[in-house]
Amino acid sequence: MSSDASNGNGPDLAQGVPIESLGEAGLLPGHVGNDAVMIARVGDEFLAVDAACTHYHAPLADGLIVGDTVRCPWHHACFSLRTGEAVRAPALSPVACWSTSVRGDKVFVLQKLTRPASVRSVPGAAPQKIVIVGAGAASFAAAERLRRLGYAGSLTMLSDDEAPPVDRPNLSKDYLAGTAPEEWLPLRDNAFYADQGIDLRLKTRVLRLHTAAQEVELADGSKVPYDRLLLATGAEAVRLPIPGMDLPHVHTLRSVADCRAIIARAASAQRVVVVGASFIGLEGAASLRTRGLEVHVVAPDRRPMERVLGTEMGDFVQRLHEEHGVVFHLENTVSAIDAQRVSLKAGGDLEADLVVVGAGVRPRLTLAEQAGLAIDRGVKVDAYLQTSVPGIFAAGDIARWPDPYSGAAIRAEHWVVAQRQGQTAAMNLIGGQEKFDAVPFFWSQHYDVQINYVGHAESWDAISVDGSIEGRDCMLRYMRDGRVAAVASIYRDIDSLRAEVEMERGSL
Repeated sequence: MSSDASNGNGPDLAQGVPIESLGEAGLLPGHVGNDAVMIARVGDEFLAVDAACTHYHAPLADGLIVGDTVRCPWHHACFSLRTGEAVRAPALSPVACWSTSVRGDKVFVLQKLTRPASVRSVPGAAPQKIVIVGAGAASFAAAERLRRLGYAGSLTMLSDDEAPPVDRPNLSKDYLAGTAPEEWLPLRDNAFYADQGIDLRLKTRVLRLHTAAQEVELADGSKVPYDRLLLATGAEAVRLPIPGMDLPHVHTLRSVADCRAIIARAASAQRVVVVGASFIGLEGAASLRTRGLEVHVVAPDRRPMERVLGTEMGDFVQRLHEEHGVVFHLENTVSAIDAQRVSLKAGGDLEADLVVVGAGVRPRLTLAEQAGLAIDRGVKVDAYLQTSVPGIFAAGDIARWPDPYSGAAIRAEHWVVAQRQGQTAAMNLIGGQEKFDAVPFFWSQHYDVQINYVGHAESWDAISVDGSIEGRDCMLRYMRDGRVAAVASIYRDIDSLRAEVEMERGSL
C-alpha cells in the first residue's frame, strides 16, 4: 500500500501536476507544504482533500472514487470530495478540502478551505427528548450524527459500562498486542459530550422500558422520559457453563475493563489458553503471541473460521497462526478450568496461567423482550430500523433487518454495520425516511494479514477463488444459487471496494 498519502511525500501539488498523471483511477497523492493532500478527478472537475483517512490514516489515493465521494481502501469509510464530510463509518471526522485551479494541462492545489458551519434543516416535528440505551458503536454513531444533523433537543445516552464509547476493534487487535496506546481507544474525549450537550450516563443499568408511558426505568428506581428511543444494547460475551469460569485468571474479551485485566495478567503469565476459534479469539491469540506468550487454542471446529470463510481460507488462517507459534487443539472442548490448567473433554490437560474465552457473543435482548418488541433471533426492525413499537428504533448487534441485497432478514455482529445503522437511525429518530441499505462489511486482523469481508453468507454452495490464498493475494466469492452472496479478500483492497459498490447496485 502506498504511504505517500499519509506522510506528505509525492509531488508538490502547489507547483502543479500534469492532468494525465492522475491516471485511470483519477487519484493522485502529494503535498502542499507539510500537508499531505490528494487530487481527485470527478468528471471534468478536480477536487482536493486531505490524503489520509481520519479513521486509521489509510492513504485515500489507494481507494475508489464513487460519484463525488472517495472510499477508504482499508475499512471502507467514505468521504465527500466536495465537503470533506465523513458520510459513512467507520470514519467519523471529516477531511479538509482544498481549492484547485487548472492552467493549461496542469492542475494546481491552492489553499486549504475554511469549513463552513454546518447548517441542517431538522424537521419542526422533531422530538424534544431522545434517549439512547447503550454506548457502543451504534449508540455513539447515532448521537454523533444527531448533533451533526443539527438536532438541538435533549439527548441522553445510558450505559452500564464504566468507560465511554471506545474503538472496540482495537481491544482484540493493536491495543491488546501492546502496539496501540490507550489514548487511541476513546471515540471522542470526555469534553466532546459536554460540548455537544450529550448526557452520557455511565455505570447506569436500565431495568425496563415502559413503552406506553415512554419512559426508561433505571435500576435506582428513577425514570428517564423519551419521545423517541434507540435501543442499542449490543452483545455480551458467551460464558461457558464449566467449572472454573469464575477464577481470577479466566477472562472474556468485550470491554475496556476486560482488555485491561487480560493485559495486566499477561504481564506475569507465560502460557495462555484461548477457548474458541472465533474472530475475537484468534485476534486475541495473535495479540498475545505478539506479547511473547505461549498460546494454545482449543475449539470444537475442524478448522478455524470454516463456518464463515470456508475450508481453504480456514486452513490458511490456521497455518498463519501456527507459523507464529500458536498451537491448535481442534475438534475438542474445555471441560474444566483450575488455577493452573485447562482440562480437555477428549482427555489431557493444558497448563495455563491465563485463559481467554472467545466463544462468541449473544445479543442482549432482555429489555426488548420484556417491552414486548417483536423478536426473531434479534430485534425485528423495518427498512428504517424501526421496531414493532412506533418511536422505538434498534441498531447494532441486536437488530435483524431486511437486507435489500440478499432479500433476507439478517443480523450481523460487525462494528462497521453497527456504526452505519446508528447513523441511519439518527436520521429517522428526527423524522427522516432513510432506509438502511448498506452492504455489511467487516475486517479481521491476524498479524500482518487483514481479511476484508463484504456481504453476508450464512451458507453457500460454491466458492470461487481468484488469486492465491497462500500468496496472500486473493478474492473469494461465496456463491449461492449462482449468485455472489459475499466476498472475502486479502490485499485486494480495490476489488473489495468494487464488490461493495456492485452489491449496493445489485449488479454483482
